[in-house]
Amino acid sequence: MKYFLAGVAIASSACAVQAASLEPTDIFNLEYANQIDITNDGDKVFFVRNRMDIKSDRKVGNIWSVDLATNAMQPVTSGLHMDYSPVLSPSNDRIAFVSTRDGSSQIYVKWLATGAIAKISNLAHGPSGLHWSPDGKSLYFSQFVPSQKAPPVSVAGKPKGAEWAKPPVFIDEVYYRADGAGYTEPGFNHIFKIDANGGNAKQLTSGNFDHGGELSFADDAKALYFSANRHKDNQLNPTNSEVYKLDLNSLEITAVTDRVGPDNHPEVSPNGRYLAYLGYDDKKTNYENSLLYVKDLKSGETKTYAADLDRSLSSVTWAANSRGVYVSYDSEGKTTLGHQPLKGRFEQITDAIGSVSFGRPYSGGDYAISDRGLVAFTLADTQRPADVAIVKRGEPRPITKLNEDALGDKTLAKVEEVWLKSKHDQLPIQAWVAYPPGFDKSKKYPLVLEIHGGPVANYGPHFSAEVQLFAAQGSVVLYMNPRGSDSYGKEFAQTIHHNYPSHDFDDLMTGVDHLIGEGYIDKDRLFVTGGSGGGVLTAWTVGHTDRFAAAVVAKPVINWYSFVLTADFYPFFADYWFPGKPWEHMEHYMKRSPISYVGNVKTPTMLLTGEADYRTPISETEQYYQALKLQGVETAMVRIPDASHGITKRPSNLLNKVAYIQWWFDKHDPKK
Repeated sequence: MKYFLAGVAIASSACAVQAASLEPTDIFNLEYANQIDITNDGDKVFFVRNRMDIKSDRKVGNIWSVDLATNAMQPVTSGLHMDYSPVLSPSNDRIAFVSTRDGSSQIYVKWLATGAIAKISNLAHGPSGLHWSPDGKSLYFSQFVPSQKAPPVSVAGKPKGAEWAKPPVFIDEVYYRADGAGYTEPGFNHIFKIDANGGNAKQLTSGNFDHGGELSFADDAKALYFSANRHKDNQLNPTNSEVYKLDLNSLEITAVTDRVGPDNHPEVSPNGRYLAYLGYDDKKTNYENSLLYVKDLKSGETKTYAADLDRSLSSVTWAANSRGVYVSYDSEGKTTLGHQPLKGRFEQITDAIGSVSFGRPYSGGDYAISDRGLVAFTLADTQRPADVAIVKRGEPRPITKLNEDALGDKTLAKVEEVWLKSKHDQLPIQAWVAYPPGFDKSKKYPLVLEIHGGPVANYGPHFSAEVQLFAAQGSVVLYMNPRGSDSYGKEFAQTIHHNYPSHDFDDLMTGVDHLIGEGYIDKDRLFVTGGSGGGVLTAWTVGHTDRFAAAVVAKPVINWYSFVLTADFYPFFADYWFPGKPWEHMEHYMKRSPISYVGNVKTPTMLLTGEADYRTPISETEQYYQALKLQGVETAMVRIPDASHGITKRPSNLLNKVAYIQWWFDKHDPKK
């Protein structure tokens, strides 16, 4: 009876703590802002307000506006569907957007003065990259166009009324399946034009090339610029894109750039004088910084800007006066906006741009700039998903509070930044520690090491539902940016070129050792998990140490040889992550494969992967599962039906992912 009563007391205490902590189903109450646009005079911001619908188990989003003088919000659209990609017309009297409200993705226009909404397209495939013509009379976009190919064989002799098997599927394309899309229909993306009042869309580009991305008009509106890979060997050399100019009268396409490497994000200055774009010289490395180039369209001279920033730039926006360019980039886990004058020094505007994916704490975000230079953006916060904010006197000022009703009465994990020196070579490594609600440093806590994917990616000080849910169960959570992560410069990212995994493992163990040294971690209650590239490193970790009580390997690569020959983007992986094809470098491939070290594994290891994952196919998971079984290691396999690499695209999958990981850790917790 004594033990029973003690158990009841502990359970009641846990419930009391968790009542104020984040619960798994709370994710259905969370919202976040993304896809921002701002009026010319900077008085109003439009954005997509996203939430998770508990009945349909899917994300829904509507367009809202917020008045910057009053912070008053108003709905622009509504309904249980996705409204996205809002783009204001040049005169700001209309807003175009894409919506799934009728069951397929179509283009809609709303007249802001009257509130009238019209569906203006009837497309066979979803549009992307909406862009208004300068006169506001047309919209330009990209759309997939299927290739018309008859099968090479047609068997005769089927009797009338007979029920034969489905005919074979003939495939001869380089890219024939894609993560999130499955086996794909042959075809290419092309640029289209449609009247802003509706009508039939006209295809402007042709050929067996993908055209799309950002579009930008020449100053006379008789041509537009775009990026594409129109080289003959484009599919086997996927990064070699150029900026092209499309004559809108003749539909003639001419190349503006010419080098080996990607050139993209073209943007013509408001005065029509300059063309800005991003790119780099391709050296077949795992990472290169994308640089800013500005071409004088009159003289033909091209200059490089901000090269000494040592960060990879990811967007281009001209200042209204054409005297400078705004660019975004990641730096030390933060998404940052900077301004590069054509004459003058680079200036940082804000480093508070927030992630728009609240599952894990990846960097990213969105921004928009008015003609007067007012910057609106999605705000980063470890305690909240992304809100809308503006830069005021050099500081971020939130103008929405989308989650106060959902999180205002919750006690969340506090997140602290830590810098460490790797025990391998003293390389500085950035990390973050999430402390469970009610944390007391005089007590001992279990530790969850959560490893990011990529591997060239980065975590940062952003809201993470998964981190918060682990912390709500009483664990300290450590997440890090080991060597190979981006946002620290080219040299840092290239330390894993043809060398992954390697000493990134030492960086991660440095973080674990540091927290144990702080005195509040129970060294017998260490747990490790990670997804994708983080799954690789988790499998590598249990193959190189048995210090963890349990591990969960999510959507991993176990065997680089089989991965390159089954993943969707295989031409890139073979050429950029390895010195050559698998059969030419078998020893190298296997040396970096976690499967090679399965004989060392003693840690109870569970695997978790989506069954429709074509980025790290589930065959990788199955290999490791069967290897661990043969080795006699306690293991289990969790298969997420219909899920692609982005397992948590459906909210219930996020709940199941966290629940299974926590269950496995609890099952092997020596104190439970």
